[in-house]
Amino acid sequence: MANTVVVIIKIMPKSVSSNLKHIEDEIRKKMEPHGGKSITFEEKEVAFGLKSITLKMAFPEEKGTDLIEKLIYEVPEVSSMVIEDYRRAFG
Repeated sequence: MANTVVVIIKIMPKSVSSNLKHIEDEIRKKMEPHGGKSITFEEKEVAFGLKSITLKMAFPEEKGTDLIEKLIYEVPEVSSMVIEDYRRAFG
């Protein structure tokens, strides 16, 4: 039986002028074919007009975080990302 994990990731765009909705749409398009489910995004103010994106999703554990990182960094306007939480989902 495949386990599912819940992943929370903080994503930083390259600049204040980066289109956050476009970044979110591109990430969603990349995650869903690999098993990403219940994908949500939240924008948070960082400083001086710069916003981060918090991604929350369920993902197949066997695919691992390397695939998640690779897919996110394929989005051209992404500057950096950090996995803030990673845990098995129950129920």
